[in-house]
Amino acid sequence: MNVQQAKTNLSSLLARAERGEEVVIARAGRPVVRLAPVDAVPPRQFGTVPIDVPDEFFFASLTESELAAWE
Repeated sequence: MNVQQAKTNLSSLLARAERGEEVVIARAGRPVVRLAPVDAVPPRQFGTVPIDVPDEFFFASLTESELAAWE
C-alpha cells in the first residue's frame, strides 16, 4: 500500500492491525514501514521484592499515640 492510500485509509489500516494483520506501507513502490499491533503492556510491579500485605494492615484503627503523631 502506498503512502497516499494509507493516509486515506488510516482508520481501516489501524483496525486491520488491531486484528493482528501486518500492513506494509511503501513510498515510491519501496516498503518503508510496517504497521503491526502492539503487545499489551505488562502491569507494573511495585518494588522488586514480592510482599503480601494483609488487608487488616490497611484497615486497622490507629492507636491513640499513632493518631497523635499525625496531628
